[in-house]
Amino acid sequence: MFSSRMAKTKKTAYEVEGDILGTQEFQKSSMAHKLNWLRAGVLGANDGIVSTAGLIFGVAGATAGQPDAPQAIFVAGVAALVAGSISMAGGEYTSVSAQKDSEIAAIAKERQELKDSPEAELRELAWFYEQKGMSPKLAKQVAEELTAKDALRAHAEAELGISHDEHVSPTAAAISSFVAFAAGSLLPLLTATATPWENLRIPFTVGAVILSLGLTGYVAAQIGGAKPMRAIIRNVLVSLLTMGVTYGIGLLVGGGIPA
Repeated sequence: MFSSRMAKTKKTAYEVEGDILGTQEFQKSSMAHKLNWLRAGVLGANDGIVSTAGLIFGVAGATAGQPDAPQAIFVAGVAALVAGSISMAGGEYTSVSAQKDSEIAAIAKERQELKDSPEAELRELAWFYEQKGMSPKLAKQVAEELTAKDALRAHAEAELGISHDEHVSPTAAAISSFVAFAAGSLLPLLTATATPWENLRIPFTVGAVILSLGLTGYVAAQIGGAKPMRAIIRNVLVSLLTMGVTYGIGLLVGGGIPA
């Protein structure tokens, strides 16, 4: 038992806290925030690839056989990159701002509870450590020492899983999403417009999209601990469906298919 090990070694509350924070459960918790950022970046790039490729293929279908098709595809691709990047950044800024506001509100509530009912909060903190395997006596000792050092920090980290003086940055999140989406969008845009052989631009774009989405699918699976092959197949199928559907709609709307 965790409590028996702590009792035998007679560690201080701060050493006990360090041991708890070193357990697999707490390591997973501390890594969750970093993984969420990485996952958001991968998904942002993934979204940039799929949505921009879809729009490019739609315009390619609508302008098939027309002399100004390359210019139309380029303009559509650039518009997709800019609009999508700004939209992703705005959405991420709004989402992370709401998360930050919630954290600040939770900290303020915890601070008020510590002021109004310090004894009840102390028992609550001790109960938390009991749930981690400590004996009631040791849990109470740990809670008392941590409360004496920094009660708000102890409660914020134990009960809320957040830091009371460090919060996520909406600006950083927005910039990350903007860059991720733009980077993903560049791939189909460049292959569809900058490939020297015009008659091979569409096939090259399909191949580049499949390869890149296979990579993002693999990375996303590794982050989430899922089977890579399933994620890769799902990613590639969605992209092929997107490009196929938008290209077909482009042909229909652009009059490329005889009535």
